Amino acid sequence: DPDNVVLCLLAADEEEAGDAALQIHFTLIQAFCCENDINILRVSNPARLAQLLLPAPRPEPPADLHCVLVTNPHASQWKDPALSQLMCFCRESRYMDQWVPVINLPER
Repeated sequence: DPDNVVLCLLAADEEEAGDAALQIHFTLIQAFCCENDINILRVSNPARLAQLLLPAPRPEPPADLHCVLVTNPHASQWKDPALSQLMCFCRESRYMDQWVPVINLPER
């Protein structure tokens, strides 16, 4: 339900930049997000994103986190100050013609 999605994270590292299939996938997701007024952020370190989002180390390989949709089922998404700041960051990035801002997640 795109009405409850407030953010789309697209994660890829430098080695995956040349992956044509992944870039086509990202292009289609970005088109969907733009059509539905969903903010988009690119994340440069999928391994670090996995560390932040997934529970403690697991025996199986990490889940595919190339695309993460953040949902907010509440009527007012502005109640969360962190989410509000993130939405402001995305809006300001668009004003500077950076339609998909990039967040560099440093190694721990």
